Formats: sequence, structure tokens, C-alpha cells
Amino acid sequence: MDILLNVLLFVLGFGALIKGGDILVAGASSIARRFGVPSIVIGLTIVAFGTSAPELFVNIFAATQGSYEIAFGNILGSNISNTFLILGVAAVMYPLALQRNTIWKEIPLSLLAAILLAVMVNDAIFDARTFSELSRIDGVVLISFFIVFLYYTFGMTKIEGTREVIPEFSLPRSSLMVIGGIVLLALGGDFIVDSARFFALLIGISEAVIGLTIVAVGSSLPELVTCIVAGIKKEADIGIGNIVGSNIFNILFVLGITSLIQPLPFTPNLQVSMVIAVFAAFSLFGIMFIERKHMLSRMKGAAFIAAYVLYISYTVFQSF
Repeated sequence: MDILLNVLLFVLGFGALIKGGDILVAGASSIARRFGVPSIVIGLTIVAFGTSAPELFVNIFAATQGSYEIAFGNILGSNISNTFLILGVAAVMYPLALQRNTIWKEIPLSLLAAILLAVMVNDAIFDARTFSELSRIDGVVLISFFIVFLYYTFGMTKIEGTREVIPEFSLPRSSLMVIGGIVLLALGGDFIVDSARFFALLIGISEAVIGLTIVAVGSSLPELVTCIVAGIKKEADIGIGNIVGSNIFNILFVLGITSLIQPLPFTPNLQVSMVIAVFAAFSLFGIMFIERKHMLSRMKGAAFIAAYVLYISYTVFQSF
């Protein structure tokens, strides 16, 4: 009975996260629109926050409940699945070509964010300390980089324009949507963390493995849907831009906020996944610079999927 209940909580949790993020973004965007906030600013702040809201709320609950491996695993696993699995699937469906700004600025920044995180969480290696953690000071640095990223994106959007369509609702309805979205996100995050801890204990594997696999893939579902839809509409740059932006958000914003709330100890069993996250960012960076047409072809997409399968197989095998 406990197993069925936790499976139900797990599924309901992800549903609540996805729906809560959508409702929160719609309500907050409508309120901002009513007060005259430009569409560009709304798209770069509220809408962008909404895509990372599932990861953020899962991480907040995981950190405050002491499940640090779920918090780290959620972000590392999400970034790995975003790059290898989601981009791989999208590229197999339809080859992905990129615009100049994504290649020269956003992809390098996602690689920089991954390398920065790898350095920050390895105090035992770089500072000869007895333990490693993502401290509050590290969180301040990550948030500072995130603010620079927002400033850059705001400047680029002003130049290129934005296609963001923001519906308006009445103020009472918008307010209820914001409150309802936050409640759903909070419930979803709590459900997922509790059920993930239950399954880790039941199966006899670490919380890190649950965070790196099931939780990470589940919280990346919005990015998967967005990327596939963009590929079908032949708007590849939107799809891949969404993935790269999500990876940057996950490290700089989500882990930055989480570590400000609660410093996160970094355990040795997360080290391989940290290396793979950097490798995934470097792989995308390398392919886009080596390939003359700056395109993620079907063959490269298949290689990305194969890399993800190998990574998941290794992660699960090592847990037993």
C-alpha cells in the first residue's frame, strides 16, 4: 500500500509542478502586463523563471529536508538529460541549426557555468579541505553571474525583438492564479522529495541516483515538450535555446538560490555526474564549433542519446 501511495504522490507531484509553473507564469505575467511592464522584461524574468520553477521547488524542499544528494542530483541530472537526451531526441526528429548568438555566447556561457560549479563544489581538491560544499558565498557568486546573464539576454532581446504573447486576465483572477501556482509548486516539490526518499530507502540505493535519474528527467519534461514542438515547427533555435537557457538557469539561478537558503554538501558519489555534466556542455560546445554548418545532425543526436543511455546504465549499475 505504501508503494502505491508513493507512486501516486510521485506522479501527482510532477503534475502539480508542471501545472503550477504554468499557472504561476500566466498569472504573474498578466499582473506585470497590467502594470505596464514591457513584454521583454516579462519574458526574461517571469516566463524564464517558470521553466525552472519545478527544479527550484524540488531543490528547496530537498535542501531544507537534508536531502542534499537529491538537490544536486536533480540539477546535474536535468542538465545531462537536457543535453544528451532531449537535444538528442529532438535532433533525431529534425536536425537542429543554430543562430550566431546562441553559438558564440549562450553555449559558451552554459559550459562556463558547468565548469564554475565543478570548481566550487570541489573544495577538497582545490582548497585541501576535509569536505566539499556549495556554500552561501558560492551562491552569491552564482546569482551574480545569473544577473549578468539576464542583463546580456535583455540587451539581445531588445535588439532582436520578442515573440512573447502575454494574455491578460482580471486582477483578482491573476492573483488567484499566482497563489494557486505557488501552492501547486510547493505541494509538488514536497510530494516528489518525500516519495523519492521513500523509493531510495526501499530499493536500497542512494538518494543521488533517484535525483540523477527519475527526478531529473521528470523535472525536465517541460523542456522536452518545448524542444519537440519547436523542432516540429522548424524553429530549432527556439528549442535548443530553451535547453541551453534552462541549463544556465539550473546552475546559476536554482543552485544559487538553493545554496543561499541552505549550504549544500557535495558527496563523492556525485563526482562522476559532475564530470558528465561538464562533458555534456563541452560536447555541445565542441560540436557547434567544429561543425561548419553549426548543426546538430541526426547522427550526432543519436550519439547524444547513446551517451545518455550509457550514463544512466553506469549510474544505476554503480548503485547496487
